[in-house]
Amino acid sequence: MGFSISTPALLFSAISLLILAYTNKFLALASLIRQKIEQYEINHDLNILMQINNFQLRLRVIKYTQVFGVISFLFCVISMFLIFVDKFLPAEISFGISLVTMFISLLLSLQEIFISIGALNIELNRIKEK
Repeated sequence: MGFSISTPALLFSAISLLILAYTNKFLALASLIRQKIEQYEINHDLNILMQINNFQLRLRVIKYTQVFGVISFLFCVISMFLIFVDKFLPAEISFGISLVTMFISLLLSLQEIFISIGALNIELNRIKEK
């Protein structure tokens, strides 16, 4: 199997969709954080404070998820450019780095999912207490 410009081009579109999904997740979380802060300012509920602490952790993970996604995107573009200028070995190395950083981004995304489940468990425990 030959290494051509279509190889990183396939990853290029996948990374674009992932970054869009990560951005949507970030925007939804930002909206939720604003709501919870307003709720906390009204009644100073400990469960809301636990949610806010959970959100801080999720934001950090989402930030690094996006960072590694963008790095993957950049190395994918570099790989396509290097193929374009007939530098195949550096292009393959760049593509490999792109794959590794995408893998890290996906692992971080998975971690964020587990953290968000923790946030939902806080909400469920609050309902059980009532």
